[in-house]
Amino acid sequence: MFVRSFLHTRRCGLFPWSSSIGPSSLARTQRCKTQISIRSISNNLSKQDPQAVSSTVQVPNSWVEYLPAKARPYLYLTRIDKPIGTLLLFYPCAWSITMGSYALQLPYTVPLTYISLFGLGALVMRGAGCTINDMWDKNLDKSVDRTRERPLAHGDITQKQALTFLSVQLTAGLAVLLQLNWHSILLGASSLSLVTIYPLMKRITNWPQAVLGLAFNWGALLGWSAVAGTVDWNVCLPLYAGGVCWTLVYDSIYAHQDKVDDVQVGIRSTALLFAEQSRPILTGLTASTLSLISYAGDINSQGEAFYLGLGLATIQLARVLYRTDFNNRPSCWKGFVGCGWAGFWIWMGTLGDYVMLLSSLSSS
Repeated sequence: MFVRSFLHTRRCGLFPWSSSIGPSSLARTQRCKTQISIRSISNNLSKQDPQAVSSTVQVPNSWVEYLPAKARPYLYLTRIDKPIGTLLLFYPCAWSITMGSYALQLPYTVPLTYISLFGLGALVMRGAGCTINDMWDKNLDKSVDRTRERPLAHGDITQKQALTFLSVQLTAGLAVLLQLNWHSILLGASSLSLVTIYPLMKRITNWPQAVLGLAFNWGALLGWSAVAGTVDWNVCLPLYAGGVCWTLVYDSIYAHQDKVDDVQVGIRSTALLFAEQSRPILTGLTASTLSLISYAGDINSQGEAFYLGLGLATIQLARVLYRTDFNNRPSCWKGFVGCGWAGFWIWMGTLGDYVMLLSSLSSS
């Protein structure tokens, strides 16, 4: 730091031996004195009040800030700037679609079409779920440090505006759902009740994460139905159950972020229920996740790529559980996001099997 300051001072001509005195030199000297003065003020402010500097220079913390002001509250309401939620909803759909296509030896256009539809559906319905959640939790969110800036809690939009926006989201979700067969339409519509009651569960049970798991992994049933016209329950039930256990792992880690505030406002969660036993309990749930998904793969006669992907998912979840500090909010968020990579590797395993199947079919 001293060397950098010395060189800056030398370059600016603030020492009498550094340059000859002339109009251009005097101007340069004056500019550098101003720069040094500003830096000194900023350093002093940051020591006394860290928020003083940040309030002077506003740096957007999300790409949403570059969009029109009227649109921002609605986009923040959907958490579109945090795609991990959409991915966690999408991965069970992708597992099921790919495994169904593998079992039925369907052409690549089928999984490509439905993965695209389900990707769009996951984006829309995750946003709708967030809107429903925030409408339920408007007053509670005001009391929780991490959520008090959410659009409804902060007063950026009203409940009526949120309800109107929700109707648009659900209409878009219905438009995606209507692209599927009738069996899948009815199956998909039946999950909406789980999405709606989830926020209420935080008030009446210690297991709201289990209800979220039932809702978030519905795609494990729906994906197979979309490509096959029916559900192979022998494969899809253990796949679904494994996904529910996976959700219990990642959403319990997520809930640890707010456990102090949750106690004060009366919110219940598995983070509070498991408490100091969180690591061993989540380890057991992780083992259940991997065992159930492995069993589904065995029933579906998956190949080596599937188990390679499952192995990578195992390593990823083990790393998360080993490294996460449940009393540190940034560490919990990092662990939550890290759990998503496990879902990705499982999908890559199913996709690897399917690609090798198509390769063998085309060569024979």
